[in-house]
Amino acid sequence: MNEKRTPGKLRRILHEIIFEADTSAGKLFDIILIICIVFSVILVMLDSISPFQSQFGSWLAFGEWFFTLLFTVEYLLRLLSVGRPLLYATSFFGIVDLLAILPTYLSIIVPGGQYFLVLRVLRVLRIFRVFKLVQYLSEARTLIQALKSSRRKITVFLFVVLTMVIIFGSLMYVVESEDNGFSSIPRGIYWAIVTLTTVGYGDISPKTDFGQAIAAIVMILGYAIIAVPTGIVTVELSNAYSRNISTQACPQCSAEGHDSDAKFCKYCGGAL
Repeated sequence: MNEKRTPGKLRRILHEIIFEADTSAGKLFDIILIICIVFSVILVMLDSISPFQSQFGSWLAFGEWFFTLLFTVEYLLRLLSVGRPLLYATSFFGIVDLLAILPTYLSIIVPGGQYFLVLRVLRVLRIFRVFKLVQYLSEARTLIQALKSSRRKITVFLFVVLTMVIIFGSLMYVVESEDNGFSSIPRGIYWAIVTLTTVGYGDISPKTDFGQAIAAIVMILGYAIIAVPTGIVTVELSNAYSRNISTQACPQCSAEGHDSDAKFCKYCGGAL
């Protein structure tokens, strides 16, 4: 009986250390992993600087392989510690974990000078390790939960903004014409986006009085539009804090964001 329980007990211990942040072992694991992620990202950045690469290339390569092997072991342990490994592997953080280690192994399969550009792309992909930091910050989890809760409202808001830029862009195409740089409706939409978001590159600008009046309206609307998504996310952040979200991860699918009194996972139905 004890032998049969050993794998399940080991899985629970691994899950507690790797996914739970409210235990001493879990906190220590997160701290060590955060330090490793930061150093690995620094190595990737240094590897892109020619003087560092030429002088310390071998050390940078050694460090890269060290962190790649370390993150590979961590990824495999995460798969072993959940009841449904496929759910974690296909989740956002599961994909990020895979992207953090895959490019280094792919660089072995793609040797040769003619593939130098491909290797550079693979090196850049290792920057995805920085996203691994998000899963260890409780504040980031609350923010992600708030963004998920407000995604429908933000989607409707973006649809309204898209409608507005199409209308204003088309209107400016008619008013200003090609002589003033508005050579097409997509060009006018580009101007409307740049103006509405208060970026204002200045590469295209209205010259007629009517066009400048429209531009003034778009500029004023831009300030109002910036405030809308801020208010939506702020309300959802307040609701997320008031719901008292637990840091516990589901032992089956590793999903987080459950209420503190939840007994079952709201994503896969597994017991918490």
